[in-house]
Amino acid sequence: MRTSVPLSLVLTALMSLPLMPAGKVHAQPAQRPEVAAAAKALEQKVIAWRRDFHQHPELSLHEARTAAKVAEHLRALGLKPVRMGGHGVMAVITGDKPGPVIALRADMDALPVTEKTGLPFASKVTTTYNGQTVGVMHACGHDAHTSILMGVAEALVGMRKTLAGRVLLIFQPAEEGEGGAEAMLKDGLFRDLKPEAVFGLHVFATVPAGQIAVRSGPLMAASDRFSIRVTGRQTHGSAPWGGIDPIVAAADLVGSAQTIVSRRTNIAKLPAVVTFGAIKGGVRYNIIPDDVDLVGTIRTFDPAMREAIFADLRNVSEHVAAAHGAKVHAEVPADAGYPVTVNDPALTARMLPSLQAVAGKANVYEPPLEMGAEDFSMYTAHAPGLFFFVGSTGAGIDPATAPRNHSPQFLLDESALDLGFRALMQLALDYLQPPSP
Repeated sequence: MRTSVPLSLVLTALMSLPLMPAGKVHAQPAQRPEVAAAAKALEQKVIAWRRDFHQHPELSLHEARTAAKVAEHLRALGLKPVRMGGHGVMAVITGDKPGPVIALRADMDALPVTEKTGLPFASKVTTTYNGQTVGVMHACGHDAHTSILMGVAEALVGMRKTLAGRVLLIFQPAEEGEGGAEAMLKDGLFRDLKPEAVFGLHVFATVPAGQIAVRSGPLMAASDRFSIRVTGRQTHGSAPWGGIDPIVAAADLVGSAQTIVSRRTNIAKLPAVVTFGAIKGGVRYNIIPDDVDLVGTIRTFDPAMREAIFADLRNVSEHVAAAHGAKVHAEVPADAGYPVTVNDPALTARMLPSLQAVAGKANVYEPPLEMGAEDFSMYTAHAPGLFFFVGSTGAGIDPATAPRNHSPQFLLDESALDLGFRALMQLALDYLQPPSP
């Protein structure tokens, strides 16, 4: 009789795997000379692209200028860029020699954040987001990712005569919670050319510049949004007994929801987070409103834990609201979220020496689980994937206290562009043309 193994046990087992499984040793390649030469030749171009994108950021689903710049560059290289998934751009580099297919991915969107870095090329862009005037900033480093992949594309095209296999370039829109990866996949990203492996990187403030953080198995959490509306009955603020106060009910709901993780979830097994990100209700100081809206996010690594938290939050919402005489409409989850980002253990073990070759073995380490989420996880449902963090916090700054990704003061040390370029290119060449043992 065949029995199924719960996915939660699989994920827990994967977490215990070392980066390099015992008994399976891969050759330790040196940094390829062509990688070092290309990095030196393209360094100033990559920096210029990054600064241009940084100064002209675009929110998710609005990456028109960025996509146009990317497509223009790819056409200049003799490639045939294809637009898909809204503002996504895809192109294929075909080597003159036969070989496998791999994919390299970079995301392009910025955030509704008003920049406070003081950089000479800081963003001054503003827009309307959720009815509010906000700044727009590459506060997560996607400008770096896009520029790095543009540089790698140029380098690989220049090596086409000796290149074995094909490289699928993915310039993805709308990673910041808007489903850009899913949109590109639905538009046929892997329909005609399915990769054997997918590689991606992310500059990260908690990692020192010059270092790479990579983890076998689960790396980044699943992410789910929720939306809760508490409905009371409007009345004058001087006579709260004349209505039902949804603000008090919502405040009680937020407080009670904290026990979902602290008292109902076994976080000794795997971490979980429930965060309320916005509360909106009322328009005037002396009017108790009809409604209060709450939105937030749930982060988990275990499917069973994920479903239990959904049920607990719905339960807390309904019963706390009822205790106040209010009604509630709880969408938990509000939409399909991002799954856990899992690095394929075999692929991670195979490619770890490549990352060590460009950064130095002492500068590649295993980070703790990251509660942030990534829709890179959508690609790994179709092919083994490897996603890693490139350090972006410069010397003299403590990564533990540096402004994190999504901060208005997020500051990228531009040495991350060079290391990210060399890492992504080395991975591509080592996979397509493995070094001799």
